[in-house]
Amino acid sequence: MTLSPLELFFNPESNQAAITPRPFIIAGPCGAESELQVHATVDAISHLPIHMVRAGIWKPRTRPDSFEGRGTEALRWLKEATTKYNLPCTVEVATAAHVEAAVIAGIDVLWIGARTTVSPFMMQDIADALKGIDIPVMVKNPVNPDLALWLGAIERLQKLGVQKIAAIHRGFSSYENNIYRNKPNWEIPIEFRRQMKNIPMICDPSHISGSSSKVGNVAQTALDINYDGLMIETHIDPPKALSDAAQQLTPRELELLLAKLKYRAPQITDVFELAELNHLRTLIDTLDTDLIEILAKRMSISREIGELKKKNDIAIFQPERWDQIVKTRTKHGVEKELNREFLLKLVNILHEESINNQARMMNSLDQFQKKT
Repeated sequence: MTLSPLELFFNPESNQAAITPRPFIIAGPCGAESELQVHATVDAISHLPIHMVRAGIWKPRTRPDSFEGRGTEALRWLKEATTKYNLPCTVEVATAAHVEAAVIAGIDVLWIGARTTVSPFMMQDIADALKGIDIPVMVKNPVNPDLALWLGAIERLQKLGVQKIAAIHRGFSSYENNIYRNKPNWEIPIEFRRQMKNIPMICDPSHISGSSSKVGNVAQTALDINYDGLMIETHIDPPKALSDAAQQLTPRELELLLAKLKYRAPQITDVFELAELNHLRTLIDTLDTDLIEILAKRMSISREIGELKKKNDIAIFQPERWDQIVKTRTKHGVEKELNREFLLKLVNILHEESINNQARMMNSLDQFQKKT
């Protein structure tokens, strides 16, 4: 029996790189606003290379006067519009009642939003509601950069028998100035994939970027990192959208974007190129070993410095010295064509660990004095 793209995508036993359409594309409006708008959008994107249609039915908004979706009535609009073109559809659920209504309406896939993933109580209620129901579920990362919450949300579903699961990376809230609405923090989904190798990863470039002009760059980055799919918000008339108007594409813009995106193969197949890659990786392995040895020596010296500070009863943190380290290390690194932001992160990590080492030494001394 031939499996559909949707069935292949959520089949953990399949070799997705070989047989699943890549990338798996999900598109549709942020919110189902009216029956006419839903049908018009689905009609306009149905001829594009997409595999599933999304629409928000219940919208968990920050402010109570914002558009919060049309509710259960809109399930019928979405199901009728997508059935016309034999396309599966997905909606966001945040409560057990949402799960029940969506299943009764025949929705093909459910997704759990960032504001829900952040709460273990809400996740457990949804997991309980899904027990015994054979329906695929996609789980967005929590709004805050907490990998454990994301993993835990999926584990709750797995413990109650949900087997068809995908993860959605939609970025993380931050108070820092950033060019994106939500910081990608690519290292978090990468670590997620390391720990949960069989869970497909979808990128939501719309919520990361917050702007239609940036969606393409984020989408391409996700494909370059070997994501399995994309979820792109698409509206028949974005300026008139009742929610997230700035980040939604028109159907024509979606068409142009999908034609422009480049999918990278997961592996090198040419034997000579593969041999060169393995050689370079061996060099990296050697350098990493050297780096670890150097870091160990650095921390050993840092502990010696801590002993001197303890002996002379001076503070661990020395602002003048820290300022000197930041300036000299970043200047030297930039001269070696290293990224300044990367250098700042690296120097901060090293400094933090040095302070932690020295703090443990001073604290252990205090405990010793109390015991004696």
